Amino acid sequence: MAHEISSSLERRLTVVEDKLAIYNLIASHPLSADTGYGPFFPKVYTEDAVFDRGPAAPGAVGRDQLVALVESDAHRAALDGGLAHFGNLPHIELEGDEAWVTSYLMLVQFDSQGNEVELANHGLSRGHRIFRVLANQWHVVRTAEGWRIKARKLYPLDGSEPARALLHDAVSR
Repeated sequence: MAHEISSSLERRLTVVEDKLAIYNLIASHPLSADTGYGPFFPKVYTEDAVFDRGPAAPGAVGRDQLVALVESDAHRAALDGGLAHFGNLPHIELEGDEAWVTSYLMLVQFDSQGNEVELANHGLSRGHRIFRVLANQWHVVRTAEGWRIKARKLYPLDGSEPARALLHDAVSR
């Protein structure tokens, strides 16, 4: 019986460790996107990763295209305009050496045209505005180097079916 408890405890600990690693992987995305630091992407994506952004924006196939996307002049211009990626704690469905991770992503932009407002003890700001809210589905896999993103779908929550289907997939899995 002691062996069964030990084995069960080891399995549960492995699940906890895997989920923590996946949480860190997903949490690193906004940081890497908001710095435009391409060399980080090989640490989080598989070489053949697929990024599907639906009709809202062009995607990428392969890690090299992902690096080019985050290092592009267009992405740099968005960052210079005050773009910030704001994610939430994701939902993780772990299945052995694969996992499906569902989360939200809010794109926030500095409002350079807004009225300057003062907040006590925080100074002055023109504020920010929500540019877009999206549903994320990440397919991550265990590799020799750790958990990596193999595929990602990112669809706008604009009332259309693709984003709702993605969220439905997470709650019905």
